[in-house]
Amino acid sequence: MAKDKSNKLFQKLTKGLWIAFLSMIILVLIGIFSVRINLFNLFGDLPSYKSMENPEAENDLSSLLISADGVELGKYYRFNRNQVTFDKLSPQLVNALLSTEDIRFYDHSGIDPKGLLRALVGKLTFSSRGGGSTITMQLAENIFRTMTENQGSLYRFNFLRPFIIKIKEWIISIQLEKSFTKDEIMAMYFNTIFFGHNSYGINTAAATFFSKTPDSLNYQESALLVGMLNAPSRYSPISHPERSLNKRTEVLYNLYKFDFISREAFDSLKVMPLGVEYNAQNHLTGPAPYFRSVIGPQLNYWAKENGYDLYQSGLRIYTTIDSRLQNHAEAAMTRHMTYLQALFNAHWDGENPWRDERGKEMKNFIRNSIKKTRHYKKLVAKYGKGADSINIVLNTPYQMKVFSWNGEIDTLMSPMDSLKYYKKFLQAGFMSMDPISGHIKAWVGGIDFRFFKYDHVKQGRRQPGSTFKPFVYTAAIDQGYSPCYVIEDAPVTFNLPGQDPPTYTPQNFNRKFTGEKYTLRRGMANSKNAITAFVMKEMTNPQTVVKYAKELGVENPLEAVPSLCLGTSDVSVYELVGAYSAFVNKGIFTKPYFITRIEDKHGNIIQEFPPRPRREVLSEETAYLMVYMLMGGTEEEGGTSRGLSLEVREGNEIGGKTGTTQNASDGWYIGLTKDLVSGVWVGGDERSIHFKNSVLGQGAKMARPIWDYYMQSVYADTVLAYEKGPFPKPIRPLSVEIDCTKYQNPEFADMDSVDMEQAIDRLDPDDIQ
Repeated sequence: MAKDKSNKLFQKLTKGLWIAFLSMIILVLIGIFSVRINLFNLFGDLPSYKSMENPEAENDLSSLLISADGVELGKYYRFNRNQVTFDKLSPQLVNALLSTEDIRFYDHSGIDPKGLLRALVGKLTFSSRGGGSTITMQLAENIFRTMTENQGSLYRFNFLRPFIIKIKEWIISIQLEKSFTKDEIMAMYFNTIFFGHNSYGINTAAATFFSKTPDSLNYQESALLVGMLNAPSRYSPISHPERSLNKRTEVLYNLYKFDFISREAFDSLKVMPLGVEYNAQNHLTGPAPYFRSVIGPQLNYWAKENGYDLYQSGLRIYTTIDSRLQNHAEAAMTRHMTYLQALFNAHWDGENPWRDERGKEMKNFIRNSIKKTRHYKKLVAKYGKGADSINIVLNTPYQMKVFSWNGEIDTLMSPMDSLKYYKKFLQAGFMSMDPISGHIKAWVGGIDFRFFKYDHVKQGRRQPGSTFKPFVYTAAIDQGYSPCYVIEDAPVTFNLPGQDPPTYTPQNFNRKFTGEKYTLRRGMANSKNAITAFVMKEMTNPQTVVKYAKELGVENPLEAVPSLCLGTSDVSVYELVGAYSAFVNKGIFTKPYFITRIEDKHGNIIQEFPPRPRREVLSEETAYLMVYMLMGGTEEEGGTSRGLSLEVREGNEIGGKTGTTQNASDGWYIGLTKDLVSGVWVGGDERSIHFKNSVLGQGAKMARPIWDYYMQSVYADTVLAYEKGPFPKPIRPLSVEIDCTKYQNPEFADMDSVDMEQAIDRLDPDDIQ
């Protein structure tokens, strides 16, 4: 009897469990169906089948900027992420993930029943038995953000929310497993994980924390990265190294537990240091940051016009920049500007360098300057114009890092003090290009992009001084004048009807005229203002000079006035380098350009960019004669390029022109070789900031050394294989005389570069502009 009752009780219990189980299955099926169709908008929409079949399209991908020699220059991104394929993942990395997150990954179809049961028991018993999410389910959340996006009205009930999310992840996971192989899912997972420190995806994380690629990660590095997955900030090896070490040990133990490594290997690996080589990946680091900043808006416009998003479409943008030349250019600028800044600081010896035309310190200079800043304008918007709070904030010190040529300095400074500190730094811009193809090879827009964002290659425009004079001489040479045409160093007066004063007489720097005879070539090589003024007045005119400058690529407005012959209208380094390149390129102007092609994330070419439209602006003879004129800088007596190093000059033909503006506010140098045309500008952030005199502030001292150091490095780089040599000569015989030796001053004829420098130091300051 008792046995019968026991059997009946067992049968009822079994029946009840089956009913409960079947009811749960029915509820789950109803739930899946309801979630799939988003019944009454209770659950929120699922991703479309199209997006589930192409999930990477839902994932932001950085667009890469790539140099001509295949080096990554930088990225454009909202989330710093780049994809890798499964074959680019090290086996150690894959094993570390499997052992920690989903050991049965290769055995299930997106949902792991054992894992779900384990998680359910853990929930019911309030114990920690691990989660039930598979790698595929986590991928579903990473890509489609099931926890935060497309929420239905039932999401507001916290007890229902987890179940709805899990059902969505099941549905998406099953579809992903149908559409992709296990290895593809594994790669997608690693591409979508956030590791903290602005690192999205394993490719960026490996570079950020270990300066490696994912295929070279070993077990201890892989374990550290996998340990960060669930809580990147908590287990950051940078912010919390002890926690990171402990978490790494847990992952290494998992590897041992599932027989990926031996006990001996586990004991050995767990005591190893973290071995982090932190290299923060951001917009401020990497080569050519000014270049990336300047071309970014143009690329963004192109992307929008062509249906792409520069910051998430994963474009591969190939540039003309050569990473090796870029490195040489940045090193040359750093080398010289470190020295020049120290000289500038010693020159002013604690005094403020902002001066008016009389050399007097400008009162309230910093107060007036800070009113132009964004910070000041935000304070005015917050507190109101003239509010005392503005002055309090501007004069309150706070912790900051500031730039110095000896490395960043941690200090306390107020905004007023920091602006005063930064205004004392000299700035610079440098660009180098292939004169034949128009390819820009190097672009250094400033001394340090992290602290000084303004670009001095294309954005910045300053008076070019004597580097504008070749346009004046071009107008004369193109009319048939010979470089040997002789002019007297004497006053030249322009009539200015209706103006006050009614005449203009350009002065040599020392306001003296020697009466000596100068050939056109020597006059330009010596930067004699009187000779250039004579050419402007008697051989051409301001309107014609403007016409030639425009045809040679100067786009900035030029004022057609007599003083233009001395470079009084603002131009950029970009414009001058492009213009001088036409001389080397036999009179053909090719606008400098920097993008060769753009590919999509799969490597398919979207668009190729051929060289900009070329146009003949000078005859081959005129172009060569201008190259010959510019070679006078190294060959003529008193030439301003004769101070170049023997490493660059010996066995080489070089054209060059220095430029110095009034009060030594700007120093320029444009240098030509048969393969590269490069230009340098150096000066203060504002024209009022400069050396006290042109002896120190001239282009030959401020700018020319950067070009010199750059070319030394270029010729010493055997991988680049740039060789010295002569400029190509015209095929046809020249129609004018260029052998001007009979006009040469014997005092300078046989001098070497050292003697020449000493001789130049004895000349009037005008002779060394």
